[in-house]
Amino acid sequence: MTETPTWLRQMAASGEVDAEWAAIFRRLPRHLFLPDRMWPFTGYPARSAVVDRGVDPVMWRRWADSDTAMVTQWDDGRHRGREAGRFPTSSGSRPSLVARMLAALDVRPGHRVLDVGAGTGWTAALLALRAGAEGVVAVEVDPGVAEAARARLRAVGLKPPVVTGDGDAGWPAGAPYDRVQAGFAVLRVPGAWIRQTRPGGLIVLPWCTGFTVGGGLVLLRVGDGGTATGRFFHPVGFMVSRSQRCAAPPGGEPLPPPGAAESTTRVPHGDLLGGRYGTAAFVVGTLVPEAVHTASEWSDGLLRVCFHSLRCGSRAVVFFCPLGGCDGCEQRVVQWGDRRVWDEVERAYTWWTGRGRPELTRFGLSASADGRGQSVWLDRPDRPVAL
Repeated sequence: MTETPTWLRQMAASGEVDAEWAAIFRRLPRHLFLPDRMWPFTGYPARSAVVDRGVDPVMWRRWADSDTAMVTQWDDGRHRGREAGRFPTSSGSRPSLVARMLAALDVRPGHRVLDVGAGTGWTAALLALRAGAEGVVAVEVDPGVAEAARARLRAVGLKPPVVTGDGDAGWPAGAPYDRVQAGFAVLRVPGAWIRQTRPGGLIVLPWCTGFTVGGGLVLLRVGDGGTATGRFFHPVGFMVSRSQRCAAPPGGEPLPPPGAAESTTRVPHGDLLGGRYGTAAFVVGTLVPEAVHTASEWSDGLLRVCFHSLRCGSRAVVFFCPLGGCDGCEQRVVQWGDRRVWDEVERAYTWWTGRGRPELTRFGLSASADGRGQSVWLDRPDRPVAL
């Protein structure tokens, strides 16, 4: 008998997962769906060390049963070898997050469920035991990943279909669905997911802005009028849909041109960008669209943070004191281009602090079935987050 992992014991004891889900997770442990070679994801790809079942099966099993996301593919499958690749593109998600998402989805026997982003196939298997295999369909964009998921599902005696296609398009042949679960983050809720869900149905997905790796899980309920709305309930960081990835910022250290605007700021780095899932960065990303940031530490200890506009190429550089060691003091700002990116970031940060620094769970999201309308709101849908 497989020992119940710590994360599952804790979630079952707290009531975060019910007895039926707990039994399903014990019956289908994650290790049954993980490949022989994988990389524990620490948040820093370059530091991800390979775990190989053929080399150290005990260590492999220890990681497989841990509450850690495991990278199973790098660089859209182009990567080869034991070293970490440039960026992760498929994974076995953190088990406690999978449990939290499935619990929120309120899946019941007989439901039609769409699992977008099949990955290893583990989530589709869990859903098949809860709703019934005939009611679950999974979509996976990568043909190799999809075939591996099918093989793992067959190995445990389950046969929910895993189709190859763009998850953002859903799977209209199986619609309408009672529930939709996304295994990757989106910057814009695909209208297809709303159109393919029955009125009253639920969609759970990771949503992010592109400004930072962090975002939030949101539970949307589909209404009669072609819209879906709901609240964020947990901070997360997920890989972004391949069709919605932000362009990478220009490489190298940006050099301010002659005449670049200089100023100072008292916005504290630790408050604005501290941690992977800070609410301040979530709000900034919402209010400052089409912008990303990169950071590098200088030899003198200054943290140089570059803000890039993906819209027009404008940039800003803020020289923060050593790793935020003097948060609140004046810090040098240099910005150039048609868009004053740092000014927008500072206004967004002020918006957040001026409203009492609301936590993620006070925010919600509304989206339309045509895929064009989307808004983040604070406390209720008629209070959109806007400057």
